[in-house]
Amino acid sequence: MGQYKVAIIMGSPNDRPKMEPAADTLSGFGIEADVQVMSAHRTPAKVAAFVGSARENGYSAVIAGAGMAAHLAGA
Repeated sequence: MGQYKVAIIMGSPNDRPKMEPAADTLSGFGIEADVQVMSAHRTPAKVAAFVGSARENGYSAVIAGAGMAAHLAGA
């Protein structure tokens, strides 16, 4: 594809129907989208490692989506 690669991450497979349009939109612009499911709540180390190495792995941006449990504690 093109020169850009974007990661789309979400916490649950249930979030995929809401996030797939982002991948479709990027594809329409010739931008490769890598869709990943990883939970910041259940696997925070995995998410931190993925995001921390995103640039060196060729990602231009990371789009993160969250479901209904994505509230801010204390807010």
